[in-house]
Amino acid sequence: MPEMTYLQAIHDGLREELLADERVLVMGEDVGRFGGAFKVTDGLWDEFGAERVIDTPLAEAAIIGTAVGAAVVGMRPVCEMQFADFVACGFDQLVNVAGKMHYRQGLAVPITVRLPSGGGFGGGPFHSQNPEAWFMHAPGLKVVAPATAADAKGMLIGAIHDPNPVLFFEHKHLYRRVKGEVPPGREETPFRARVAREGRDLTVIAYGAMVWSALEATEDIDGASVEVIDLRSLVPLDEEAILASVAKTSKVVVIDEANATCAAGAQVAALIAERAFEDLDGPVVRVATPDAPIAFSPPLERALLPQADRIEEACRELLEY
Repeated sequence: MPEMTYLQAIHDGLREELLADERVLVMGEDVGRFGGAFKVTDGLWDEFGAERVIDTPLAEAAIIGTAVGAAVVGMRPVCEMQFADFVACGFDQLVNVAGKMHYRQGLAVPITVRLPSGGGFGGGPFHSQNPEAWFMHAPGLKVVAPATAADAKGMLIGAIHDPNPVLFFEHKHLYRRVKGEVPPGREETPFRARVAREGRDLTVIAYGAMVWSALEATEDIDGASVEVIDLRSLVPLDEEAILASVAKTSKVVVIDEANATCAAGAQVAALIAERAFEDLDGPVVRVATPDAPIAFSPPLERALLPQADRIEEACRELLEY
């Protein structure tokens, strides 16, 4: 299999779908001639033309609203929000239109919204958020966040094929830092969790960039065997995989780069407390970002976001509980 970066894998998934299905459109701010703010769509405008790789105005509500209209008449639009933070401007179109259309009118809305998310690069409070949980609370939407290059391509293809609106969170910090073998063609990755590392003494649950932080932090903790679960999908949430791992290890740490209150990790912790209480041999421990805007200053940003040393410390304390 060819080796690709996370960014190249997303690009490859988009290109495969544009080649295979004339209903697929790519649209967003500067995604055409310029190739996107992060160059994910670079070259697609030259290959497929301005009618299928569409530069839009700087108007997120218009981008998502147009995509919904195109979807209900048979197209499969892929929208790019230049930064995940900017999706707030299109919130109503996603939550109250796309997410409710099947319930209200029985219509499929096969749109994929790509959201470059997360911090770690000094982007400050308006370019570094992890707003996944905003949409986990809204019925009718699916929310996914791949951690590997192979999953980035496979889950994007799965999102494009899905009849539901899918929010595809791609962590900016992974674009050129993560590389791996990526299957050719149009293979879909299921919206289910995967075991990133088998273990028996402790479970660490994460998604997106935090999967790599979890693997780094737990590589060698005094001989402890630490299992790392990569959620991959937040809606639907793979409850079976979570509960099975907790039943095996009896101790769990949940990691979340988002602000702690009402984050995805809070839902995972609540699930474990409700459904796996008898299996636990210690408290459910969470490592997350404090409820504060992300700082521009790299040292302050690093102090806010979960780092490997914080994760390791939480794991050590729970192992000794």
